[in-house]
Amino acid sequence: MINRLAIGLLALAFLAPLAAQAEDTAYDVVIRHGRVLDGAGNPWVPADIAVKDGVIVKVGSVQGLGKREIDAAGKYVSPGWIDMMDQSGEALREVGTAPNKVNMGVTTLIGGEGGTPVEAEEIDAYFRELEAKGISVNFGTYYSATQARVAVLGDSDIDPTPAQLEKMKTLVGTAMDAGAMGITTALIYPPSAYHKTKNLIELARVVGAKGGLYASHIRGESAEFLDAVAEAIRIGEESGAGVEIFHLKAAYYPNWGKDMKAALALIDAARARGVNVAADLYPYVAGGTGLEITAPNWVYADGVDKALERLRDSSVRARLKEELAAGPQDGWTNMVYASGGWKNVVLANSHLDDYARFHGRNFEDIGKALSRDPADVAWDIMLAAYPKRPFALYFMMSEDDVRLAMKAPWASIGSDAASALKEGDFDALGLPHPRSYGTFPRIIAKYVRDEGVLSLEDAIRKLTSWPAARMGLMDRGLIREGLKADITVFDFEEIDDTATWENPTAKPTGIDYVLVNGSIVLDAGQHTGATPGKVLRGAGYTLGHKRPTAVNKD
Repeated sequence: MINRLAIGLLALAFLAPLAAQAEDTAYDVVIRHGRVLDGAGNPWVPADIAVKDGVIVKVGSVQGLGKREIDAAGKYVSPGWIDMMDQSGEALREVGTAPNKVNMGVTTLIGGEGGTPVEAEEIDAYFRELEAKGISVNFGTYYSATQARVAVLGDSDIDPTPAQLEKMKTLVGTAMDAGAMGITTALIYPPSAYHKTKNLIELARVVGAKGGLYASHIRGESAEFLDAVAEAIRIGEESGAGVEIFHLKAAYYPNWGKDMKAALALIDAARARGVNVAADLYPYVAGGTGLEITAPNWVYADGVDKALERLRDSSVRARLKEELAAGPQDGWTNMVYASGGWKNVVLANSHLDDYARFHGRNFEDIGKALSRDPADVAWDIMLAAYPKRPFALYFMMSEDDVRLAMKAPWASIGSDAASALKEGDFDALGLPHPRSYGTFPRIIAKYVRDEGVLSLEDAIRKLTSWPAARMGLMDRGLIREGLKADITVFDFEEIDDTATWENPTAKPTGIDYVLVNGSIVLDAGQHTGATPGKVLRGAGYTLGHKRPTAVNKD
């Protein structure tokens, strides 16, 4: 009897600490001693954050232990950062880890400027494929109005009949029901450029009725910039859809210092009368896109094969050079002229061994080196590279205009870049622009710490709660108990965007930890390989079961 009692007491003595320890480690992760920026624009407060089952369960003084403890003393803890203009829809199907995005502190991507990589009827299966494969970040996407156009009309410059427009609207409705965030256009690029405003209003009505956004790379960002902003506003105002203007920029050197002020006034006035319009931007003075933009839209009006034939014709080239020199024209963003000439257009990626030695050099210099007209060099590269898309950097914007746009309270941040398939590689588009690796740390390092353009609190709001609210992601974007644990921990003194024009894939510094849905995907600056990301479906989602808001699919 005494032996049994002794054994029982010994067992209790042994098990009691284990029980206490189990109780103390009820949390998955506890982040301690950080300066917590809640994402709403408030100043930081000292607090611990406890995470369990993907959710923030405690903010304040956390007594219990986490299975993983993170010491954030001297560092800032914010909601995870949201990329409002991502290009990873196809890349994530191949590699789900998005290393360049995670390294930048990003936890959520909103893609789809060019649409989804599948047709409208396949979007639900595409979303399920991403989650089954595993992704390190959350991902939502738009469907492209141009996908609907091409499916019904092909890629020529023709107007839809009423019956054809109805077919396009049906495809948009199908995409919205599958969880698309809305529809997009990229109106400087054929065949998207062939959309008429009245038809876009009709397509956007479908989106507005299902709680989505009309998001646009507007019809022009140079001499026609203000008219293009007004067109986007009109589409939203008449359709009832919200409007997102992609990568807001005044890309026309003769009007630097003037057009951006006027564009901001147009948007402010529209918002004052109840139009749900806003914009995103990236913090660089050069854009990056394909060389096809160096030829007017009429070249592509009869399809790609005819366009290639025209570009081979010396008499057509003579006409194109005259149009390049003449400046802006209706229906075409003359990006070479807007940049101030070929000296401000830099060959980024030709996809050709013969031209690799010229990567990083402007076309004026390349032309001199080859004793050829820069325009001929550009079009020769296009023809030789086809079907690959050669890229250039167009130095079109002024730093003052970038700063001004950034300060607008409704401006958010988008990289306009895809995820890389491997850390240190170009993004999956093949475009070597530093925005792929530097956009988000650059906001904090350059425009908050070094230049004081934004306060830290407002910058974090622009990266977190504002884009979350804008996209209807009401379960994330703030450090609040009960919300999803998308969290970024960074060192304000050490954060830096080390990516440059010369070395565009350099990894940023000062971003230490990233959590996505409560799982650590960046640990002491190193990607863990974890894939806890969720597909975020839009408000129109009706497949399976209906949601009141755009929340992740659990």
